[in-house]
Amino acid sequence: MRAFVFPGQGSQKIGMGVELAAASPAAREVFQEVDDALGQKLSGIMADGPEEALTLTENAQPAIMAHAIAVLRVLEKEGGITLAEKCDFVAGHSLGEYTALCAAGAFSLADTARLLKLRGQAMQAAVPVGVGAMCALLGADLAKAQALADAAAEGEVCTVANDNDPGQVVLSGHKAAIERAIAMVKDFEIKRGVLLPVSAPFHCPLMQPAADAMAQALAQTPPGAFTVPLFANVTAAPVTDPTEVQRLLVEQVTGRVRWRESVIAMQAAGVEHFAELGGKVLGPMIGRCVSDVKVSSIVTMDDIEALVKEI
Repeated sequence: MRAFVFPGQGSQKIGMGVELAAASPAAREVFQEVDDALGQKLSGIMADGPEEALTLTENAQPAIMAHAIAVLRVLEKEGGITLAEKCDFVAGHSLGEYTALCAAGAFSLADTARLLKLRGQAMQAAVPVGVGAMCALLGADLAKAQALADAAAEGEVCTVANDNDPGQVVLSGHKAAIERAIAMVKDFEIKRGVLLPVSAPFHCPLMQPAADAMAQALAQTPPGAFTVPLFANVTAAPVTDPTEVQRLLVEQVTGRVRWRESVIAMQAAGVEHFAELGGKVLGPMIGRCVSDVKVSSIVTMDDIEALVKEI
């Protein structure tokens, strides 16, 4: 069995999609459709920067999605691959969940781009700059990370945002609480705490205004039926019902990304091959979560051709 997985924020980089667009009309169509949907030349920012524009949450989220869907469209249109026939599950890390749902047909490409633009804007606006922060804990499992978060909170928000793999957990919350957590890592036998270069504290209760905004947006643009089950971030379990997906996408804004558990659950469901489309971030995490699986990162035309031969 096979899962197609889609990366989240942080996988963006200047030049993303350029080679693909030069080589494939299918990729160019995706980038043009996203530009048209957003009324901005996002593909130009992806290709040429500036970096600070691409890093903006409201640009990074649709850009990462567009890149991954471009890879998928090339696979489908030029490789003759049908997602529903070659893939048993989809999953995505945070914003990648929207990409996964777009890939499986729950949202159109234009609607996905608009939803992610809004999601980025709402997440950025939820907390004033400088009030929140996030940090990565290296050499921490979930239990240690949770104990550290509880100790560092001191009445402020400090929660586990991403459980990425057995040795990397991300905390999110008030800046002072996150700084206390970093200072206390050795007390909890955690190797290191690293402040992340993010503009807002994602996946924590401080994001409630963004969750409210997404609830409204998704009520107006609800997901439709999709072709393969999605392993959801907040439950680490498969979902097939569009109404349930709509609820989980709202919950996901403030909730934990249970990526490690999702990967383990997908393997338990029979997945032997994970193909990451549009990035090289999730592959290493997957390899640290489970063994005896094949992991492919599909970014370039060469990667696409190799995957087509394989499946």
